[in-house]
Amino acid sequence: MKKIVNVIAIFLVLFLLTFTVNIYAATLDNLDIKTDKETVHPGETVTLNVAFGQEMGAYTVNVDYDENLLEYVSAEGGTTNNTGSKVIVVYYYNAGGSETPRSSMSVTFKAKEGIITTNPTDLSITLTGLGDPDANSIDDITVPIVKNLIVEPVYVDYDISLNYTGEIIPKEEKDMEIVISSSMGKNYEHTRIIAEVVTPNGESVKLLATDSQSLEHDIIQSGWGSADGDSIGGKDVVKKLATRGVFSGYGDYSITLKLIDRDNSDSIIASKTFTIAVKEKTAEIVPPAEEQVPPVADNKPQQTTPSTLPKTGNTIYLSILPIVAILTIAYISLRKKK
Repeated sequence: MKKIVNVIAIFLVLFLLTFTVNIYAATLDNLDIKTDKETVHPGETVTLNVAFGQEMGAYTVNVDYDENLLEYVSAEGGTTNNTGSKVIVVYYYNAGGSETPRSSMSVTFKAKEGIITTNPTDLSITLTGLGDPDANSIDDITVPIVKNLIVEPVYVDYDISLNYTGEIIPKEEKDMEIVISSSMGKNYEHTRIIAEVVTPNGESVKLLATDSQSLEHDIIQSGWGSADGDSIGGKDVVKKLATRGVFSGYGDYSITLKLIDRDNSDSIIASKTFTIAVKEKTAEIVPPAEEQVPPVADNKPQQTTPSTLPKTGNTIYLSILPIVAILTIAYISLRKKK
């Protein structure tokens, strides 16, 4: 009899141990938490989706966020409380009531306006008060599950220009200005400017700049900037560098300017190639003055128009008198012959 009691006791202990393990061993083995994007721009939304991997009768989901970068928009899947830096979503399944078991929930945030730099951040999620629809408990998840995000503006690529005016004369310094600009430039802590050239056969070129210590540097030979590099970035960023170009002779020169990132194995941030034509200076051609051709003398007698017309009355009488005299003499001669 005593043996039977011992056997029953052993089986009872094993049963209780098995039952206890079943109670406390329930976990969310298929839990899947993810965001619909990893980079968020100002004014854009990002949604955190929690898929439990099974039907749930109860849960409390806690989502911690950076209120300096994100603001709460909405949640789906329970009663929501936003504390300003944490969103708490609580859900209870009421058998026979209007609620039904749920297998997922979500929380939506929006990136704040006015952000002009890249900001790594994260959403930190814990789950408590977990239970299935039959009121069986499921282990809480108190070690935060972290989903990383980057909140940053929409960056505009950097543009490089090389500005100068007038003609370039061989072996004479030419003032030139390098300008690197962007309306919304990505931030880099350590950058340098380097240059590459292709010259006509036998020719060379220098691109000289003077630093704050009055030391002259040839950008083509040694680049420009401190050894560690200089920072750049932000809204409406413009970086100008005064240089002097010296070209040894005539021909077409190709200069490629590059902005490189020292923190990323000198990777190229921006690059642009400029073709510069150095030509012989052409003298200004002045058209010869028109010759003044002297007027050709005209040997023909020039007819002049009298300013005063002659009187015609006496002239007529003088012409008639000789005729009258001749006629008179003829008449007298004829009379004598008779």
